[in-house]
Amino acid sequence: YVDEVGTVISVGDSIANVSGLRNCRNGELIKFTQNTFGIAMNLEEDFVKVVLIGDSDAVCEGMICIRTKSTIDVPAGKSVLGRVVKSLGEPLDGLGPISDEIRRAVECKAPGIVDRSPVNKSLQTGIVAIDSMVPIGRGQRELIIGDRQTGKTTLALDIILNQRGKNVYCIYVAIGQKMSTIVSVVETLRKHNAMGYTTVVAAGAGEGASMQYIAPYAGCAMAEELMYSKNADVLIVYDDLTKHAQAYRALSLLLKRPPGREAYPGDVFYLHSRLLERAARLKDELGGGSITALPVAETQVGDISGYIPTNLISITDGQIYLEEQLFLSGQRPAINVGLSVSRVGGSAQSSAMKRVCASMRINLAQYKELEAFSQFGSDLDESTRARLLKGHNLFEILKQEQHSFMETHEQVLIL
Repeated sequence: YVDEVGTVISVGDSIANVSGLRNCRNGELIKFTQNTFGIAMNLEEDFVKVVLIGDSDAVCEGMICIRTKSTIDVPAGKSVLGRVVKSLGEPLDGLGPISDEIRRAVECKAPGIVDRSPVNKSLQTGIVAIDSMVPIGRGQRELIIGDRQTGKTTLALDIILNQRGKNVYCIYVAIGQKMSTIVSVVETLRKHNAMGYTTVVAAGAGEGASMQYIAPYAGCAMAEELMYSKNADVLIVYDDLTKHAQAYRALSLLLKRPPGREAYPGDVFYLHSRLLERAARLKDELGGGSITALPVAETQVGDISGYIPTNLISITDGQIYLEEQLFLSGQRPAINVGLSVSRVGGSAQSSAMKRVCASMRINLAQYKELEAFSQFGSDLDESTRARLLKGHNLFEILKQEQHSFMETHEQVLIL
């Protein structure tokens, strides 16, 4: 029993150095007071470095803490649907407590290759540009990437709103955003009657780095409970993983871990790969549920070759690239067709949509090329004019108002 009790040697910046926890395990939950816990992150020779969560001001030097022999878990199941919760599952919406019957560990092993089934069932977004050229399948991970203020959150929200009545549960994880932004997201969901099948996990900019670090894993645990127990199809949006990586970098530097490129720690790739690998479509023997992940990444001045964006592009099964230039020119959603790709969604598309969209990408690419040349010369031949007109019309078709959706048959007819 003596080995289970530790003493705080020093504390600062939400990190406590604790001695005496000889058998402590990595990622274990350590209890300080009724409301203050910590996660054992660095196991050193003489002491353990613990990242504090909850009321960190209550921890002081010389204090006693105990091992809980468990990892962090959050409430899961249908009780969290329609709720706005913090990273650890405490309610933020003033609608009373959340049922604690079902709890699930935030860190969990991703399903193995034998447990998965191919992605061949479509997840309808209701957005013509996506459903036709970058289709998303259930169980896929599609990155939404672009500069700030190019409509990434709006696009993700529209995809959530389009799942109404389609038997898909949704989870929206807000990481490091302003509380005012999170409130407006919740209001939008309420206004369109989408809260009934949606959970919002909010780790605002005012929360500590540890809460922002846990948030996406907590959201994923809630999604997994629905996938495994209810055999449900779940859509989860991580908004956004750039801020998640920054929160983890802050934690790692406070823990005195060696910094790597751009001061990110060496395991920043594993940080996101172990999260996104948990998105899968299970085979029918296991119930056939799925988790479709839409991680969001923010680029700086359109640089998709940054450290975190390239990491995420290499983990995911394709990306939707939103371009500022297109956004400002009135093309909404501002999807750059050349740089956006879906690596598995094509096999989930309906045959009618496949046939209609076969030459669409090429036509749009040719239009973009011709448009650049046509600015120099005025006397264009007839075939060039026809191509320009066709490309221009296609771009007009792909324009879509916010919160306006189209069913597959409508999209096919229009195209």
